[in-house]
Amino acid sequence: MQKSTSLSAWIILFGLALTWGSSFILMKQALHAFSGIQIASFRLLAAGAFFVPLLIAQRAYLPNRTEWGWSFVCGMVGSFFPAYLFSYAVMHMDSSLVGIMNSFTPLFVLVIGYLFFRQRISRRQLGGLFLGLAGCIMITLSGLQGQLTFNSYSLLVVLATILYGLNPFLLRKYLSGLKPLVLTGATFVTIAPLAAVFLFQTDFVDRMQTEGAFWSLAAAVTLGLVGSGIAMIFYNHLLQITGPVFVSSVTYLIPIIAVGWGVLDHEQIQVQHFVGMAIILVGVYLVNYAPPKKQVASEVKVAPDEGI
Repeated sequence: MQKSTSLSAWIILFGLALTWGSSFILMKQALHAFSGIQIASFRLLAAGAFFVPLLIAQRAYLPNRTEWGWSFVCGMVGSFFPAYLFSYAVMHMDSSLVGIMNSFTPLFVLVIGYLFFRQRISRRQLGGLFLGLAGCIMITLSGLQGQLTFNSYSLLVVLATILYGLNPFLLRKYLSGLKPLVLTGATFVTIAPLAAVFLFQTDFVDRMQTEGAFWSLAAAVTLGLVGSGIAMIFYNHLLQITGPVFVSSVTYLIPIIAVGWGVLDHEQIQVQHFVGMAIILVGVYLVNYAPPKKQVASEVKVAPDEGI
């Protein structure tokens, strides 16, 4: 049952939307000095470092050996691969469009739950799924001045959202016994060393000497510390004091923030992009809309993914 919402809950909700909606423009700013691989690596390393002292403080609740293994798997699926996919996509797409397409995540949660985890799907949710797909196709095929084109890099965003859609089921099946903070921390701490290996294979030391590198580094580290670290603590807290239906509202706010930053950064946003965003959000609404009590047990409940 959805819990009551307070003023503090609304403040946290809008704070999360602002944080995660700003992630895409931060990626773009970090690209001024660093490559996509370096940005994703900095982000994951910062998140991993953030959670180390928190896990030490929670050492009585640390995962067992099997749970550590699944923490690594979930970290790869829900954070590692999406971080690199998004960073590379922003190199070739406007950050606002990447932010819009990120809202496709709840629709993939629905599809994966139905195909692989025996979740039932209603006609309303199926209609929402097809609406979301139509909106995604519209954005993918929309070029400048309204001409028909295809940006193949948008497929990287689609792949990232598919991984986001898979991750909640893995978390629920294999790591549901862990405290939320420990669970989140374990997923980042286990993948941080691999991100370090990726980073040290690049020329990031040389790029650190270039003009504006400090601000690009600050943007990348902020993605990890704030977007993946601090925001997740508030997200888990919000989920506890409200419920999945209220928390899922952040899905609708993130693309609005992303588009707002894109406009401020003079990105070329066309009418069809706004139409596509509206169609996707209507589809996400139909997927997330709380059904009557007698149907709740038979339908998928979708909440935003942690790895934004």
